Amino acid sequence: MNTARDSFPVAIVGTGNMGGGMALNLLSRGWPVRVHDIDRAKVDALAARGAQACADAAEAASQATLTIVCVIDTPQCEQVLFGPRGVVSSAGAQHTVMLCPTISPQDVESFARRLAERGIATIDAPMSGGPQRAAEGTMSLMVACPAGLYDTHRALIETLSSQVFRISERPGDGARTKLVNNLLAGINLVGAAEAMALAQRLGLDPAVSLDVIERSSGQSWIGSDRMRRALAGDFAPRAHVTLLEKDTGLAVAAARAAGFEGPLGAAAHDTFARTHAMGHAALDDAAVYLALGGTPLPPRGDGSR
Repeated sequence: MNTARDSFPVAIVGTGNMGGGMALNLLSRGWPVRVHDIDRAKVDALAARGAQACADAAEAASQATLTIVCVIDTPQCEQVLFGPRGVVSSAGAQHTVMLCPTISPQDVESFARRLAERGIATIDAPMSGGPQRAAEGTMSLMVACPAGLYDTHRALIETLSSQVFRISERPGDGARTKLVNNLLAGINLVGAAEAMALAQRLGLDPAVSLDVIERSSGQSWIGSDRMRRALAGDFAPRAHVTLLEKDTGLAVAAARAAGFEGPLGAAAHDTFARTHAMGHAALDDAAVYLALGGTPLPPRGDGSR
């Protein structure tokens, strides 16, 4: 693992679950970190851990070698990069932007082209694994950028992630890989929710059914993680319903653009959209279980479920 002796100032714009986790990881390893988020409480919490709080993306990038953009979607990326107080308003030539959101490959390509016109390099680096793994430096990072740029920033990339996948030298391919991954995650989650709702309808104890699945051919990580919470009635948002709704929609659109029509992706996307429409948008994506008719288990006498 690379340490502070390899470090340089890093800006992180967007310090929610994943961006905040990355900031904590870098701070714990002695990296200088500058942070900005629209939620001031998140910035203050990281400042208490040693980060430099910044009023906007321009201030964060102004004294950094590289800016990690960790926001939600394309409009937010546009504002962070090219808005009135965006990265390009203060970052000089030789600056690098690492794009971590799940957005369309075409948007990544467009951002990379526009940044290059200003002398700013782009690392396409979507991530997966959740906030705990981001804080531990064990999340997956799907990297697409020229080999020389990767080598320049190898210390940072390998500090952020012990699971780095070199996808290609073409920005946009990281985004394509993330969409493939998230489409399967969405399909697996909807499938797990359907199976648990069916188990309940058949009069089975869904918790016991999940025990069986976890040790049998139907097992999936996201199914186990989300359905354990769903059965316990825990829908506090770690990843909102709207995120996989967005990501599966982007994946289906990318598939159609490539002339590919699969049987499951669109169905999974429709399920997340229906979950949203039922009023569950602010809940964890485990709420697909509710949309499919599942109900949490009542507590047993000992308080467990």
